[in-house]
Amino acid sequence: MSNTELEIVVDDPTAPEENSPAVVSTGVVDVVVSLLLLALAVVLGWDNWRTGASWDSTGPQPGYFPFYLSVILGAASLYGLGAAFVSRREAVETFVTRAQFRRVMAVFVPTSLFCLATQYLGLYVASFLLIAGFMRIVGKIALWKSLLTAFIFTAAMFVTFDVAFDVIMPKGPLEAAFGY
Repeated sequence: MSNTELEIVVDDPTAPEENSPAVVSTGVVDVVVSLLLLALAVVLGWDNWRTGASWDSTGPQPGYFPFYLSVILGAASLYGLGAAFVSRREAVETFVTRAQFRRVMAVFVPTSLFCLATQYLGLYVASFLLIAGFMRIVGKIALWKSLLTAFIFTAAMFVTFDVAFDVIMPKGPLEAAFGY
């Protein structure tokens, strides 16, 4: 194996542009996430204290271990808050630009809609729509390839879970029409 200085650079034509304005800084994200985790730790700690977080004659009560895990989470959150306020350098660094945020939302919004559609259309129809939509809109793949791939994947998923392993999955009106 030779030790050459060859570097391969691949340009992504769909990469976000470099001069896109910042949406939020790293410091703000650090503070917000630490505060959310601290609030979660307080709620979990209170709830586990309420259900019993001590040791009785039969051993630990139901909230014993979760209570102390929430204490650890709270301490880590306080450490994160302190680190965010001490580190001034990260406070001005860009966490995400507008172009990057747009790409994240291009995945997050359809995935959220998939979760909602699963409740009404069932897992298989919602999966078909998600896969075909991603391939067509995000991947810019031909419509027939998108539909065929989505159908094959969804059919394989149906055969695997419903036929072979008899796993109960969320079903919608299409499955009901076919008697499943």
